[in-house]
Amino acid sequence: MQHITISAPGGPEVLRLQEALIPEPAAHQVLVRVEAAGVNRPDVLLRQGKYRGSGDVAGTVPGLEIAGRVEQCGAAVTRWQPGDAVCALLAAGGYAEYAVVDAGHCLPVPEGWSMTEAASLPETVFTVWHNVFQRGALQPGETLLVHGGSSGIGITAIQLAHALGSRVATTAGSTGKCEALRSLGADVVINYKQADFEQVLAEEGVDVVLDMVGGDYTPKNLRLLRPDGRLVFINAMQGGPAEFNALEVMARRLTITGSTLRPRLAEFKAALAAAVEQHVWPLLAAGKFKPVIYQTFPLAEAAAAHQLLESSTHIGKLVLEVTQGA
Repeated sequence: MQHITISAPGGPEVLRLQEALIPEPAAHQVLVRVEAAGVNRPDVLLRQGKYRGSGDVAGTVPGLEIAGRVEQCGAAVTRWQPGDAVCALLAAGGYAEYAVVDAGHCLPVPEGWSMTEAASLPETVFTVWHNVFQRGALQPGETLLVHGGSSGIGITAIQLAHALGSRVATTAGSTGKCEALRSLGADVVINYKQADFEQVLAEEGVDVVLDMVGGDYTPKNLRLLRPDGRLVFINAMQGGPAEFNALEVMARRLTITGSTLRPRLAEFKAALAAAVEQHVWPLLAAGKFKPVIYQTFPLAEAAAAHQLLESSTHIGKLVLEVTQGA
């Protein structure tokens, strides 16, 4: 088979198309014939050698989410059969014609969704469900502030929060992005290049913040939170260190939390997959969530996909489409 590997930590040019043997599934795994693979910012961090705990990345196959058909099942697998259409969450290995994945980390491709659309789901939906609805405990009627609203994570958080009855505010960096996010259900859209989000939201406040920026956003986020509010970090693109008033956190009983998904145990991811299927898949079936695919690339052009992702000019997801034997 063909797959993309990281030749050494560095820029997009270190992504190389190579030949490899098709992997064999372990007892608890399935082998998936990949038709599409999502491209995400953790893939970029992994490629750069900056993903915490990744170690030496040379020879690593990136890719956290795929969609395709089950080719072979391990001896202990009971739910899936060869030919089943699945999308799945992986720790790595998605940029390939075949990938092995824990059977518990697979979900059925939603009815009416293409493989390309289904490949855009696992990493973003798993991340949003855990961080916004489990860690952040967002409730109907509460207000969620989503930074980076035009990213794959952002459009997922906006749509799910809106579908489940919450008010949504978000930030983006262009007029076009702001218009797109409003059409997805955002109630308040702030162009952060033209206005200070803290000033815009200061009067009403928010209950939960999903932040991927960090840096000087942190004290602003905390000041915006209502009593018992929750700040949830999933990245810190401006840097991790920040100053804030601990007495204010105490006085308003604020919660500061965050998580990374890739290093979590297989059992945790399986439980999260079950929760996502229970709570999110019915929303997909009801048409309350739509895929937003900005652009697709052939597997061999993974470097071009990474270049576009790092430009932050896109709205929605980037997906690699895999043509067997091409």
